[in-house]
Amino acid sequence: MAETKREIERKYEAAAGTDVPDLTRVREVATVADDGVTELDAVYHDTPDLRLAADSITLRRRTGGSDAGWHLKFPVAVGVRDEIRAPLSDTLPPDLAALLRSRVRGGEVVPVVRLRSARDVRRLLDADGGPLAELSVDTVRAERLPDGPRASWTEIEVEAADDADPGILDAVEKRLRKAGIRPSDAPSKLARALAETAPGDTPLDTAPPGEPGTAGAAVLAYVREQAEAVVALDPAVRRDLPDAVHQLRVACRRLRSALKTYRSVLDRNATDPLGDELKWLAGELGAARDQEVLAERLRAHLADVPRTLRLGPVKARLRIWDAARTEEARRRAVAALDSDRYLALLDRLDALLADPPLREAASRDAAKVLARAVRKDHARLAARVDRALSLAPGRERDLALHEARKAAKRTRYAADAARPALGKSAKKFAKRVKKVQSLLGEHQDGVVARATLRDLALQAHTAGETAFTWGLLYGREEAAADAAERALPAAWAGAASL
Repeated sequence: MAETKREIERKYEAAAGTDVPDLTRVREVATVADDGVTELDAVYHDTPDLRLAADSITLRRRTGGSDAGWHLKFPVAVGVRDEIRAPLSDTLPPDLAALLRSRVRGGEVVPVVRLRSARDVRRLLDADGGPLAELSVDTVRAERLPDGPRASWTEIEVEAADDADPGILDAVEKRLRKAGIRPSDAPSKLARALAETAPGDTPLDTAPPGEPGTAGAAVLAYVREQAEAVVALDPAVRRDLPDAVHQLRVACRRLRSALKTYRSVLDRNATDPLGDELKWLAGELGAARDQEVLAERLRAHLADVPRTLRLGPVKARLRIWDAARTEEARRRAVAALDSDRYLALLDRLDALLADPPLREAASRDAAKVLARAVRKDHARLAARVDRALSLAPGRERDLALHEARKAAKRTRYAADAARPALGKSAKKFAKRVKKVQSLLGEHQDGVVARATLRDLALQAHTAGETAFTWGLLYGREEAAADAAERALPAAWAGAASL
């Protein structure tokens, strides 16, 4: 993977010839080193319909300066972006292309804007000569490609140094404001260049269709939100960011649940095949997520075992087991994202949102239609919980509790989707159902953990090691599952109605 750098910066309006105030009066700044002027030449790429710009993503090929090469920037928060760098080359590096796949699909990125900047750089240093921030005065000349309108401006950019306290930016801004220098309205040079070189050429409009207040508008807004989450989380999974697989899997499940729950709004003849594809994708991601949860659970439980009861190389065996399974699960997840089947799924989601298969109920009041659908899901959950609690402890009961868990997730997701229409009642209901789901999840995680602990005990025994510690953990998992089952009736009583 290419190099990644967290970029924390702010931009300010500046007229040509603007004098930068004395920054040694800023707290912690002892000296300001003048690095002179560097000429930069950057060509920004996007799809012809500006899909990257629509999501505040920038891709550029830049020459000049100390960091020449390809730069791909993803927004993290206001003023914060992750910049992923790759060496200079004539074509887009494969690593960066993969991170854009969910947005570019089968298309290509093309040059859209060229920015040539004269960058006058000043480094802000502390008393020990350590870097605090870098301030640059950029004189920018923008050209829309190919052979389009041009624009020019001057701006000031202040970026916190690596590992420096971002609070330095507040102190610098205070000083700049006193000098009459104000924050820029444009979030990036590219955004400003696009606006000034072709004001009518705006990124994609993603406003949801449907009359406000109707069930159709409410459901489509939720479906769009989850579909956009799938697209946005794709590069996070490829970058192996924390919790990314889990979030992407949840987005798939929320989408699938919405398509099932709100069949009175969206025609199931169109949505059921889409639901099948979402189930496939969630399943491919599931191996990675399930391994992540299981490994974290076993490590935590093993850490709670007194040292005197950790007999044999249990930590080493758990580490080896986890490494092998994690790598295989990750390969499976990325392979799914690289597949043509996945791109076809994304295209079908776009088609659904562009031309939704609305039924008669879609034109009715959102609160009434969505509440009815949530109650129907709740009735399914009630039937599964009642059946599970009626069974004697054992494998059949474990399976029934797992089915109840899946119904609880669907009911909770349905309530989450209905929150804009139903308000606090849906929020409180979802919270109560989540308690039931958490208990059922704890029970199911214990079932899976016990099967794994048995396998690890057998492996240890075969290798001539004692299986004592694995047996101890097995017993603790049994006790935890029993506790979850005992707590379930009370939690279920609290979630008995919307």
